[in-house]
Amino acid sequence: MMQFYQKRDFGTFISDTFAFFKEHGKNYFKNYLLINGILLILMVLIFVLGYRELFSQMMGSNTSGQNYYFEAYFQENQTMLIFVSTIVFILFLAVTMVSYSYPILYLKRLTETGDKNIKADDILSDLKSNIGRFLKLFLGLLFIVTPLAMIVFGLSVMLMFILIGFLLIFLVGPTLMNIVNFLMFDYFNTRKGFFESLSYAVRAQFSYRNGREKSPFWKYWGSTVVMYLIIQTVSSIFTMIPMMIIFGGMMTVPQSGELQQNPFEGTMGIFIFIIYGISLLFSFLMINVIFVNSGLQYYDSRTDLHRNLDLSEIDTIGSNEI
Repeated sequence: MMQFYQKRDFGTFISDTFAFFKEHGKNYFKNYLLINGILLILMVLIFVLGYRELFSQMMGSNTSGQNYYFEAYFQENQTMLIFVSTIVFILFLAVTMVSYSYPILYLKRLTETGDKNIKADDILSDLKSNIGRFLKLFLGLLFIVTPLAMIVFGLSVMLMFILIGFLLIFLVGPTLMNIVNFLMFDYFNTRKGFFESLSYAVRAQFSYRNGREKSPFWKYWGSTVVMYLIIQTVSSIFTMIPMMIIFGGMMTVPQSGELQQNPFEGTMGIFIFIIYGISLLFSFLMINVIFVNSGLQYYDSRTDLHRNLDLSEIDTIGSNEI
């Protein structure tokens, strides 16, 4: 079985992330879909059925040069659009809550029990017992971390005029992602408060607890960048296909000599939104890869537990020899 609480280098973070899914992927995604599957399917269906007509009307009016048709359509269906948007937003929050907490709680249970056959009921029980902490974490992320992150990004954007901002954004983006992920792992794996876990998440990016070892910043940053690029490359397949169909449909000139009016109408429109729905579903699945990678980084940073694990293994060896 994979050992979690141990030191890893940059390459090991990447290889162990894929090794984790090779060893535990079947059980992991089975439980994920059992817990989150219905919410994901509902969100995709509402997205496909609820917004196809909206985009169809918008594209139809714009390509025909009759924007007032879209404005009239929006006014006549304002209640329906607000209702659909509200439902999508609520489902998105629910899916986000499960998607972000599930990998953390799964890894926590796996590291504590060593059970390879974790059941959906186990994770649901953990989710229910942590609802209060998740709500506090959500409020902290929304009202504390998000404004601070916006300030940092804003300063980086301003510095883009002197070129250094491009480098800062490239450095800051993955680092902020790591800080948020470390915050969530530490918050759910310990009984610390929000600010204590946030403090640890920031400090852990730049130094180990003992302060004597080399800074882990670059291996954490590099691992996150590589995993993100891999996921984005795979995900782009789903977004490029409908975009090519849309532009191809708009540039097609039929025998009448007029450009195709609206790629969102008819069967083609349904197909495009189904592809985008699958892309949305795939994106939520791929979030798990980022979180598992972040989890391995977090366990690397917990050098205090490395020693405990080593001592327990020594005791086990001694007892076996006796």
